[in-house]
Amino acid sequence: MTGQDQTIVHDVPVNVAQQPNPYPLFERIREHGVVQRVRLNPTLEVWMVTGYDEAVAALTDPRLSSSPVGVNGLEEEMAHQERTNVLMASMLVANGEDHTRLRNLVSKAFTARRVEQLAPRVQAHTDAFLDAVAARGSADLVSEFALPLPMAVLSDLIGIPAEGQPDFARLAVGLIMPPNTPERLAKGARARAELTEFFEPLIAQRKKEPKDDLLSALCAAQAEERISDRELTAMTILLTLAGHETTASLIANGVHALLRHPEQFATLRDDPSLLPGAIEELLRYEGPVSRGVARFTTDPYEIGGVTVPAGEMIIIGLAAANRDPARYDRPDILDVARREVPQQLAFGHGVHFCLGAPLARAEARIAIGTLLRRFPDLRLADPDADLSRREGILRGMATLPVTFTPEA
Repeated sequence: MTGQDQTIVHDVPVNVAQQPNPYPLFERIREHGVVQRVRLNPTLEVWMVTGYDEAVAALTDPRLSSSPVGVNGLEEEMAHQERTNVLMASMLVANGEDHTRLRNLVSKAFTARRVEQLAPRVQAHTDAFLDAVAARGSADLVSEFALPLPMAVLSDLIGIPAEGQPDFARLAVGLIMPPNTPERLAKGARARAELTEFFEPLIAQRKKEPKDDLLSALCAAQAEERISDRELTAMTILLTLAGHETTASLIANGVHALLRHPEQFATLRDDPSLLPGAIEELLRYEGPVSRGVARFTTDPYEIGGVTVPAGEMIIIGLAAANRDPARYDRPDILDVARREVPQQLAFGHGVHFCLGAPLARAEARIAIGTLLRRFPDLRLADPDADLSRREGILRGMATLPVTFTPEA
């Protein structure tokens, strides 16, 4: 690796998550230094962190803000977002005490004990979706499995009635549009507005008739003035965004990676005890967050030998850090039996570490483990096909056609 080179501005296209292999781009950027200036669009240049150690440091440093308010060149856009985007009231962009308060309201739903209690429901949903395709001997593992499974689990957790789940799933998809065109901005705004309207009668009902679900718990907190109306709406939308697409992408990306590496598929199929570690390796190798997560400087900030001025955006490249050769041996090799490696960063790190990580891990472990057990000869329907990625800010498969020996 060469020293820091700040004379180059690297282009990181908005559709990097849809590229067949974005990792050589991240490696080329890292060759000039672990903190580099990058161009996200013709009018927006930011800083990108591609080193593992530097990413961990940035994710745990309280001097970096999660809120974009006050960033140079984004004042007008941020004022608009504050008025129109309810997610600006979520813990995603909250700092300090507000972040702690909001996170504590939902943390009990994702404890190890609660996830263990949910595991039988995850298994039941998994079996039901696979039962529906088992006799056919073929399936699209995205539309028929990876997408509906986390939606069913999320519906159980939040408390979405069965009759409302199709609309819930449809609206959730619109939340992941990259905000790079007026049309996509409008689509994302419509999805948030429609999802708000979707939750309004459910919230009203739970306030009158509480149940044993997360939405009822949030309504109780709102009644005690521990969360505002806007924050309650933001929380429901954030849970939808974080609990559906990310897990769906984890499952689909993981299965696709295994099918592209038959020896790894066979190793995991023949030794299910490797599953917990294999899920971590799949997250490292092909996680749902490709470009990274944003943090913002309120004062000059030194990282990786570079001083970033105040009022700047820093993209912490989770996917890039997960393939940093300074931290991982043969980082571009998928190895489901890796041992004693640094924790992968697909779920982030520090106080903003993904709250739903235990549930996502459990869903992926159950989903992929059941697939391997029931369909031991699972294979790509067309090994030579160039499968497309889902449109959006996350890295996920648009389709994953597979075949297998039908169950009698």
